Amino acid sequence: MPRGAKSTYTDKQKRKAEHIEEGYEKKGVSEKEAERRAWATVNKESGGGNKSGSGRGKTDTTTSAKKGGARGGAASAKRPAAARSASAKKAAATRTRNAG
Repeated sequence: MPRGAKSTYTDKQKRKAEHIEEGYEKKGVSEKEAERRAWATVNKESGGGNKSGSGRGKTDTTTSAKKGGARGGAASAKRPAAARSASAKKAAATRTRNAG
């Protein structure tokens, strides 16, 4: 089977890759790069293609999916409270100015 063939992937894996690819395309990533990243994520989570059928295949992990939430506020949390407050006040002023 040629490299890159998707015939050994389950329907669920294909749906997952499609969903991830759409997310990358919304962020402005090129179609080809979005597809590459999506399949890399599916492979990382599920260990590659699985044959369909009961008891055949490896269980999925959620490492990639959990990573984003863990990294989300890390940079902000390291800043002092005064800096975060000043940033929030500046953002609020900008929103007020742009609304009118």
